[in-house]
Amino acid sequence: MRAPLAIFDAVRFWRTLLALALGTASGFVAWKLHMPLPWMLGPLIGVTVASLGGAPLNGPDKIRPVTIPVIGVLLGSSITPAILDAVMHWSLTVILLIPFLISAAAVSYVVYRRIGGYDRTTAYFCAMPGGLNDMLIMGAAAGGIERKIALAHALRIFCVIVFVVLFFGLVLGVTSTGARNGNWVSLSALAPLDWLVLGACAAIGVPLGTRIHLPAAPVFGPMILSGLAHVTELVTIAPPSVIVIIAQIVIGTTVGCRFLGAELREVGRDMGLGLLSSLAMLMVAVVFAFLVSNLTGVHLTQTFLAYSPGGLAEMSLLSLAMGQDVAYVSVMHVVRLTVVIGAAASLFRLLSRTTRPED
Repeated sequence: MRAPLAIFDAVRFWRTLLALALGTASGFVAWKLHMPLPWMLGPLIGVTVASLGGAPLNGPDKIRPVTIPVIGVLLGSSITPAILDAVMHWSLTVILLIPFLISAAAVSYVVYRRIGGYDRTTAYFCAMPGGLNDMLIMGAAAGGIERKIALAHALRIFCVIVFVVLFFGLVLGVTSTGARNGNWVSLSALAPLDWLVLGACAAIGVPLGTRIHLPAAPVFGPMILSGLAHVTELVTIAPPSVIVIIAQIVIGTTVGCRFLGAELREVGRDMGLGLLSSLAMLMVAVVFAFLVSNLTGVHLTQTFLAYSPGGLAEMSLLSLAMGQDVAYVSVMHVVRLTVVIGAAASLFRLLSRTTRPED
């Protein structure tokens, strides 16, 4: 039994290494092309294309949990006392997030149920703007088709990232403020105490966030501790840029590998529905972003990022790359995930009792 297992593990290892190498190369190309968030968006696009082309890749799922806390620590480093003072002014954004989620899920459900002809359970969990893993687990438990749910959410995250970048660049005229503008943090810039504090934020933040049931705990737990450390000036520097780049490559490569095994001939229609659903959600996000911006005075660039239904880590990284308020965007996505994860299963059971099977 050991020999076949060793062969399997070796194959898996080399395929994972190939995926990461491709992700790194794609990130470098994106960086040379001056794309925003190149080290995540580049791997995402390059690995997705390779996955759909049948390349022998394997997602770095075992590495991702180690790199995700790095993003949380990075996001926490941007939290300042001035940002905390503004929290009380975000209440209207949070309140309007609820009708946004209902509207976005409704239009997405129509796409999957009425246009795509999905069964009610699969269409419902494909339409929910929550986390991929959470919606996949809930949808499978409720009897939905796992592959369709996973593909729908992988496409949503992919499409949201790409279209947000295009919207910022082409419509709002905002481009990345990345390391080219002098934000590079070298390994030698951190003192021993900085390494200790930032490392502790990452190591303690994940189990702490999990224990107190924070949504997206691997990101939000380290982010909270890092934010506290930076607000109190226990540490005043962000994590080294090279470590952040590695984390982004792993994230982008992982999302790209979600499309492994998805042959275009077989899932072309599902992908078309996913694209249509993502566009519909983004249109709803644009409407609410304009509304919230006009009512609160918060700049449209921030409200749009706050309401775009991508992943917490990805959207927070985009806000950082675009020079926006990371805390504002991150908090809104944490609220979104909390509401969707907390309400999705219960709402589905309620709707199942009050609607006909064909609805």
